[in-house]
Amino acid sequence: MTKFLRISIFVKPYFSIKSIDKTDLEMELRQLKYFLKAKELLNFTEAASALYISQSTLSQQIKQLEDELQVPLFNRIGKRITLTEAGDLFAVYAQQSVNKASDGLELLKDLNNLETGKVAIGVTYALRHVVTKALILFSSEYPKIQFEIVFGTSQELIQKLNHFELDVILTFEEIAAEAHFKYLELFTSPMALVTASETPLTYKKSISLDEASSLPLALPSSGFSTTQFINKAFEKSNLHPNVTIEINDIPTLLELIKTGKWHTILTKTTIENEKDLYAIPIQGKNMTRTAMLISLKEVYEKKAVTAFLKMLVENLNVN
Repeated sequence: MTKFLRISIFVKPYFSIKSIDKTDLEMELRQLKYFLKAKELLNFTEAASALYISQSTLSQQIKQLEDELQVPLFNRIGKRITLTEAGDLFAVYAQQSVNKASDGLELLKDLNNLETGKVAIGVTYALRHVVTKALILFSSEYPKIQFEIVFGTSQELIQKLNHFELDVILTFEEIAAEAHFKYLELFTSPMALVTASETPLTYKKSISLDEASSLPLALPSSGFSTTQFINKAFEKSNLHPNVTIEINDIPTLLELIKTGKWHTILTKTTIENEKDLYAIPIQGKNMTRTAMLISLKEVYEKKAVTAFLKMLVENLNVN
């Protein structure tokens, strides 16, 4: 961290001459503080003492500020000083700049102490309960942190992450394939045939992919990674599933399944806490999916994001 903040100020037309007309002047915050203390006390010796610096240092810094502005800020009459007209006008902007810089430092302290900040998370529907539990716990401890929760398909969320619209996404991903992403595996969930709790199938402890393919199925639309995953499994087994409905809204899909007229295939975790639904794990090798947190490498991770993800992972481990 640098010793002094640097700020940019646009000087009003009063100070504009050819060499600095319509330009931003970079000044060190300390120079403005020195100027304001000298303006307050109208005595370089007393101002230097109040600032715990030598008078020569104070005089040198104010002279440097005047040179940058190319206009005198003080009238020097022997040991006495008075503000010039320019100094009087400039004092307003100097004070505003010092105040804004102080506000900025306070804001950074708030960020470090999780008193402010915003977290943008992308979530696939199947993992909504994971985020919901962590969000409730986190908001109880850090109520001032703002959240933006975005639901979408894995493909949609990854695109938003690549465009810096999200801080992190929570989705199912089988392969950590992109070099510019960070992947953190959370847990695995079996693929399951989801059926209404009143259907005769609820006595089953597991079901084959062959048997599932013969049932009337309603599946998420092809943009969902779960559908892409199960379609590949059907193709590999040379099966032709009886898909009568495709839909891009999971809550509506689940309402259809509850009627008992259709069945669907989802990760088992999708229907956690869902009433009137029953999940039957599908038999076979590699019929599980891995839930992951995905974020961008080489990007500063916000304090609030780090704290939230830690709480999310800890909550998973407890449960």
